[in-house]
Amino acid sequence: MTLSEYFEENDRGLGVLSTASSDGAVNSAVYGRPHVIEGGVIAFIMANRRSLHNLQSNPRASYLFREERKGYHGKRLMLRKIREEQDTEKVQALRRRRYSDEEEAAMKPLSLVFFEVVEERPLVGSF
Repeated sequence: MTLSEYFEENDRGLGVLSTASSDGAVNSAVYGRPHVIEGGVIAFIMANRRSLHNLQSNPRASYLFREERKGYHGKRLMLRKIREEQDTEKVQALRRRRYSDEEEAAMKPLSLVFFEVVEERPLVGSF
């Protein structure tokens, strides 16, 4: 099953993106499902916050997705940032969620950040 098929089939769950600054300070933030592009590339729409700042100096990240069902089912993706865009039209075309004007203003500018999936592993554990 491709990542695109996986995230289409598992459209509900909890996603966590973890990044680290150049000096190793770790940050984890809740993110929705990634946008699966082609050729093993995924993208996230990111606000101008700590995760995005960390990626400016350290391109490595990890994304954990736990499916919304009993037990620990999901994926762990090891990522490497390959590029970043601030294309408002692309961001708006990809967005799945809408925000109030106040929330929208607090997040600007939004970036579309593209990642190479370096490694894909299942989420395992007991419940």
